[in-house]
Amino acid sequence: MLWTLFVILLIAWLVGFIGFHVVAWYIHILLIIALIVLVLQLVSGRRGTPL
Repeated sequence: MLWTLFVILLIAWLVGFIGFHVVAWYIHILLIIALIVLVLQLVSGRRGTPL
């Protein structure tokens, strides 16, 4: 679920970066949220079975 959210936010950021250069602060907020989601996914990812 977090990966889906990350991809959606990343795509929204790219569309905003390319299409709407006027609202640059909003684009950067989307990028920051996408990075936070990615870090949360990496930290709380599935735990593998110990060897």
